[in-house]
Amino acid sequence: MWPGSTTPLPQADLAVGGVPLTELAERFGTPTYVLDEDEVRRRCRAYLRAFPDADVLYAAKAFLCRAMAHWVQEEGLGLDVCSAGELELAVTTGYPPERIVLHGNAKSPDDLGTALRLGVGRIVIDSTSEIARLAAAVPAGSRQKVLIRVVPGIAAGGHAKIRTGTEDQKFGLSVADGSAQHAIARVLGQPRLELVGLHCHLGSQITTVKPYLSAVRRLVGLLARIHEQHGVTLPELDLGGGHGIAYLPGEPALDIACLGTKIRAELARGCAAAGLPVPRLAVEPGRAIAGPAGVALYRVLTVKRTGTHLFVAVDGGMSDNPRPALYGVRYAPRLVGRRSAVAPEAVTVVGRHCEAGDVLASDVRLPGDIRPGDLLAVPVAGAYHLSMASGYNLVGRPPVVAVADGQARLLVRRESFADIRERDIGL
Repeated sequence: MWPGSTTPLPQADLAVGGVPLTELAERFGTPTYVLDEDEVRRRCRAYLRAFPDADVLYAAKAFLCRAMAHWVQEEGLGLDVCSAGELELAVTTGYPPERIVLHGNAKSPDDLGTALRLGVGRIVIDSTSEIARLAAAVPAGSRQKVLIRVVPGIAAGGHAKIRTGTEDQKFGLSVADGSAQHAIARVLGQPRLELVGLHCHLGSQITTVKPYLSAVRRLVGLLARIHEQHGVTLPELDLGGGHGIAYLPGEPALDIACLGTKIRAELARGCAAAGLPVPRLAVEPGRAIAGPAGVALYRVLTVKRTGTHLFVAVDGGMSDNPRPALYGVRYAPRLVGRRSAVAPEAVTVVGRHCEAGDVLASDVRLPGDIRPGDLLAVPVAGAYHLSMASGYNLVGRPPVVAVADGQARLLVRRESFADIRERDIGL
């Protein structure tokens, strides 16, 4: 669960990237996100080994900053973005736009206009209404490469709120009711759009290979029908991401090497049976690259026993990590920087916000003498924390600090009250 560089130090401290966590907390304050650069790069390389001759696209929605875009570009990954903001940040960092894919269920005119202006490689069409809107925006004399996001009707994912491969949800076009086939025919009739493949995303926190193999079979079947009905052979197949990681000791994580081997074998087998060439594969990992590379640091503010519960309140909460409140994600915080001889007991780690649901970790074991001023470190905090952060209670968003080779540097500064005040311009 901890970055691979994590090492124990005296006084129950930990070092990540060769830098003690207590030192980082003192230097940068709390809450703070620590990101292990080498762990990010190592995970990028593991994906490239698992998916040779495929496009590995980092899913920027998990976490994006200029340094992250630079790291994944250097490691040879493409980029998957969901908004004009993510796209602008990546391209102004120097990311090649032709290696970027834009998707999302409700792209704004600004999203589409920015994508066309900057020259993204692919746009994923998510609804029929998007087809004419996009085609009308493409400059005369040019063509935009697109994929169509299809819903294969496969239930997969760690929670109902993060399952996106099933019917009756907002993403994609259904194969079962014919929406996907209708959209395919419409795109093929648009001279300014070039349909190059199919896209699907089953959900998040998927820890077994089986759903992906089912998706391959259904999508190859659709590719075969497209060839029969339209005489078109689509050269690309994007299977999205959703690759699960462990947040608690003993939890399963998706075996990426196994996934790569079995997907490629299933795709080759299915295409051979259908008489189709094997399309170029793409996958979109986000959480599986950024998540385990991150550690969140919090300072304990209060300790309070209410009834049978011992509440440990920290200086962050749902404004910097809404995931426990959204879909019940559990974490394993650890006391660092102080050795305790007192037996651990079950506590609930809560945030500072005015919501009863502002719980960061429930029923976790921490030393019975936990007290204000103690430092807690939460592993697996690199994905969907800062990217989902809010301005609730006008608590500024935390900074992001990169560590590598015993050095720490600030990537994203802490949001200050001056930042908040300057946005409020009316009286």
